[in-house]
Amino acid sequence: MKRKTKPWLITNLRFAYYFLGVVYLALGAVMLGLEVLSLALGESPWGFLLGTAVGLSLGWWFRSLGDPRHEPGRAEALLSIALIWLLVPLLGAIPFWVAGGMNYLDAVFEAMSGFTTTGATVLANFEQFGYSLFFWRSLMQWFGGVGILVLVVALLAHLAVAGRQLFITESTGIQKEPFTPRLRTAALSILKVYTSLTLAAALCYWIAGVPAFEAICNALTTLPAAGFSPNPRSFETYSPLAQWFGTLFMFLGGAGFVLQYRLFFTRDPRPLLRDVELRVYTLIVLVFSTALAAFLITHHAQDMNYTWSDAIRHAFFNVTSIITTTGYASADFALWAPAAQAILVAAMFVGGCAGSGAGGIKVIRWLVVGAIVRRELIRSLHPQAVMTLRLGNKSLGEDVMRSVAAFITLYAALVAAGAVLISLLENDFVVGFTASAQAVGNIGPGLGEVGPMGSYAGLEPLSKLILIVQMWAGRIELIPVFLLLTPELWRKLKG
Repeated sequence: MKRKTKPWLITNLRFAYYFLGVVYLALGAVMLGLEVLSLALGESPWGFLLGTAVGLSLGWWFRSLGDPRHEPGRAEALLSIALIWLLVPLLGAIPFWVAGGMNYLDAVFEAMSGFTTTGATVLANFEQFGYSLFFWRSLMQWFGGVGILVLVVALLAHLAVAGRQLFITESTGIQKEPFTPRLRTAALSILKVYTSLTLAAALCYWIAGVPAFEAICNALTTLPAAGFSPNPRSFETYSPLAQWFGTLFMFLGGAGFVLQYRLFFTRDPRPLLRDVELRVYTLIVLVFSTALAAFLITHHAQDMNYTWSDAIRHAFFNVTSIITTTGYASADFALWAPAAQAILVAAMFVGGCAGSGAGGIKVIRWLVVGAIVRRELIRSLHPQAVMTLRLGNKSLGEDVMRSVAAFITLYAALVAAGAVLISLLENDFVVGFTASAQAVGNIGPGLGEVGPMGSYAGLEPLSKLILIVQMWAGRIELIPVFLLLTPELWRKLKG
C-alpha cells in the first residue's frame, strides 16, 4: 500500500526526518537513564521524565515520517544539518527548564551552548543544579563534540550509506583527504579515539586530585573542546598538575581525531609529522603561549604573585583553551592587563584543526589564506606567472579558495553584526564584541561580566537569542544557516 503524501512535508528531507527521529529516541532513552539516576540521588526527576516523554514520542513520529534509504543531495544535506542541530537543543533544554529552575530561553541557551560545545553558561548559581543535571550538561557536550552523525552512524550500520552526504557536511574544516568508502569504519575509528582520550583524561584528572565526579564531567567536556565544568571557578581551584593535564588534553582535542587514530592505534607517527596543519597549529600554540607567559612574568609577577612557573602554566593553559575553543580557565583573565587580554582575544580567531572537536575558523583555512596572499604578492611582481596554489605537497583547487573566502567573509560579518547589536543592547562594547566572537567561534568565555568566572545570565533576552543563533551557526560552519535565507535553496528542494 502506497504511503499518502502529506502536503506540508518536504519529501526530500525524508532521511533527515528519520535521522532526527533516531536521535530523539536515543536522547529520550539517555534521559530515561538519568531519570533513574536522579531518583537514586534524591533529586527531582520531573525534568528528565518530561524530556523522556517528549523525546520518545516525537522520535517515534519523526522516524515514521522518514526513510533511512533515501540518499539526500547536497541541498537536502545542508538543510538537514541545520534542522537537526537546531531541534536537538530544544529537546535537551527540557531538564534545565523543568528541574533546573531556568526559564525556557535560558534553558535553550544552556542546551545550545552544550550541544555546540561552546561552554557559555547562564548558570549563575551552581547550587541550583544537582549531580544529574551537571552530568546531563557534560554529556550534551560530549555528544556534540564528536558530532551527532558520527555517533549514530558508528552505532547504526544501516544509516552509513544514506548518511554519507550528511556525515561529510557535518565535518568541520576543509577535508584534507577523502573519507574512506566504508563510512561506518571511519566513524568507529573516530569514536574509538574520542572515547579512549576521554577515559584517559578522567583518570589523569582523578590522579591529579580532582574529585571523581568533577574529573568525569571535566573529561567529558575537555576532548569535545567544550568547557562546561561543574566547578564554578573552572580549573582555577585545581592543582597545577590537573591544569597541565587539562592543557595536554585540550591540545589533543583541538587536533584531528583521524590523525590521532593513526598514531594511537596504528602506531605510525609519520602522518602526524607530515601534516602541515598540525605543525602550524602546534607552532601557533607555542608562540601565543610564550608571548603571554613573558607578559605575565613582566607585568603580573607582583600584583598577582605569579612565579615564572605560574605564568608559564597559566599562559599555556589559557592560550590552549582559547585556541581550541574549549573555554576553561586556570585564572580569571578578565582581571589581567588589556595587553594580555588582547593576546587571548586574537587567539579566539585561530581555531583548532579540521576534523577535531574545536570550533573557530580553523588553522587549515588560515593556511589557505596565507597561500592565496603569497600567490597574489608574487603575481604583483610577475603578472604573467602561472602558479598552482599548494598546501604542503597537495595542490588546492579554485573551489577550495572560494569556499574559504566565503566562510571567512560570513564569519566576520556574523561576528560584527552580533557585536554591534549586543553592544547596543548591553551598552558595553567589550561584552558585545567578545560575546559575539566567542559565540560564533563556539569558545565560551568573553570579557567583562561574561568573563571566564562570570555568566551570561544578566544579558538581555534579545542578546541571548542572538547568541543562540550565533552558536548554532558557528557549530554547523555558517553555510547551512545562510543558505536558509536564499530562495535558490527552497526552489531546489521543491524541484
